Amino acid sequence: MADKAPGLGEFDFAGDDKVVPFQVEGMDVRGRAVQLGPLVNTILARHDYPAPVARLLAEAIALTVLIGTSLKFEGKFVLQTKSDGPVDLLVVDFATPENVRAYARFNEEALAAAVAEGHISPEQLLGTGILAFTIDQGNFMQPYQGIVPLDGTSLEDIAGVYFRQSEQIPTRVRLGAAELYDRDEDGKPRHSWRAGGLIAQFLPEAPERMRQQDLHGGDGDTGEATHSEDDAWTEARMLVDTIDADELTDPAIGTERLLFRLFHERGVRVYPPQAVFDRCSCSRDKIKGVLQGFSKDEIEASEEDDAISVTCEFCSTTYKYQAEEILAA
Repeated sequence: MADKAPGLGEFDFAGDDKVVPFQVEGMDVRGRAVQLGPLVNTILARHDYPAPVARLLAEAIALTVLIGTSLKFEGKFVLQTKSDGPVDLLVVDFATPENVRAYARFNEEALAAAVAEGHISPEQLLGTGILAFTIDQGNFMQPYQGIVPLDGTSLEDIAGVYFRQSEQIPTRVRLGAAELYDRDEDGKPRHSWRAGGLIAQFLPEAPERMRQQDLHGGDGDTGEATHSEDDAWTEARMLVDTIDADELTDPAIGTERLLFRLFHERGVRVYPPQAVFDRCSCSRDKIKGVLQGFSKDEIEASEEDDAISVTCEFCSTTYKYQAEEILAA
């Protein structure tokens, strides 16, 4: 028997790995929320990251998914950090409309020292540096890149700075990551990672209400408002700030229940969810094309046991080539 379609006023819960757009009309607030389960767990387990690194990358994945699914073109949205902390590189690549891949690089000795000292918050692991958001719409379009400093604040706050500078939209971001311990079908203990996030933005129809936020944008923006904040946005921001990190990742709560808890007094409208997937864009032909840009000496020097092996840093897939195969092309 086919599943019964939801009736008027009913809807299915989105569940994991689906971004839920929402709108709170009484507050002129729009946003997106997500809980990530199998997607983020698969990415993290593939590299067997230490827990502090896994937690940091999970938050970055949630943030990238929330932003990437809002784009209305075919292309890529890339989050990348470069910093002096134990985790000196994060890359999360979102290919519209639904494909995600991610990678973290860290210094084992520096990470061990940070863990021993209890310095394992995301901002401590990253240290100082930059966070770049790159939007690439493909051929014949100039990529746009927004850069904000990593200055010891959280990814949530840094994302807010990005939106203020690049889009001049009042924005509040909440992110969370957690380890889940349960049992499989056979009763054996099981461990997995989860992540979640929510972006709320103030988008009133009246331009003068936006101007109350005094959003300068640009490199000189200090984030210090000189005008009073709109009451609707103040209320929305305060509600979003009540979210506990566990609520973002708890599968028993779910995205729609969290949104209802936050905004039910104002009336929250949710829209059809958008699924996202762990899919890498690497391929044998793409990597072969890169190798063909090397000189003959470089290709021959790369051979080991009569083969050239290249492993994708994102998905850990290894491709093997013969030198003759590369040089003959």
